[in-house]
Amino acid sequence: MREALIISAGMPRAGSGWYYNLVHDLVVADGGQDARLVREQYHLQFFLTEVNCNISTLKPFRLIPVMFPALLGNKYVIKTHAGPTDFTRWLHHRGTISTIYIFRDPRAALLSAYEYGQRGLMRNRQNAFSHLTSLESAAEFMRFYVHIWEAWSRIGGVLLVRYENLVKDFEVEFKRLAETLSIDMNENKLKLVFDIYQPERGDTQRKGTHFSKGQVDRFRRVFTLTQLEDFTSMFKPELERMGYSD
Repeated sequence: MREALIISAGMPRAGSGWYYNLVHDLVVADGGQDARLVREQYHLQFFLTEVNCNISTLKPFRLIPVMFPALLGNKYVIKTHAGPTDFTRWLHHRGTISTIYIFRDPRAALLSAYEYGQRGLMRNRQNAFSHLTSLESAAEFMRFYVHIWEAWSRIGGVLLVRYENLVKDFEVEFKRLAETLSIDMNENKLKLVFDIYQPERGDTQRKGTHFSKGQVDRFRRVFTLTQLEDFTSMFKPELERMGYSD
């Protein structure tokens, strides 16, 4: 892959932080740059925030400064939950950037977002999901990100990754990612990355390498029958396009 800037995008509560670190460490193991060091060296702290070098939007005024190190030959990975812009579509068309998008069954994602927000409130630590005071509000919140998934899915060349597939068949998805990044899986250093990031085998002391729950379809055991029917109906067209069952 000739693109030097890789965007690891994803739906909230779809393992996007874990997946970013997987992509990041795979690129670094293959000779790419540590994104945190690039951020420091090129003074990009305003544009790339938090531990995962998150870019809040992909508008030109944010993306152009972030692209500068890549244009100088620094291959590295940034993270976002944002949708594509006309600028990112143009860059994709030119082959200047590459994007990998991880998504999850929105019913599972909304449950995870709601529970995470509530846990924060119980610990007197508000987080990005603490404003979700009900499953219904979490569903409306997740509807926005389903539209973002749809926007990314319409761009040719974007690697779409289902969270559930990573949990169920990590080796297959890992190889698919390596192929997309044009990385040779036979290198021992890449096998080390594979071992670190296997679901439920990551180092719990190393943030971003393990799932807190990672259970597929847990929402079916948590939702009432009415809630399951309502949320399935709300997302039905998108669930079909995403490849999920009722």
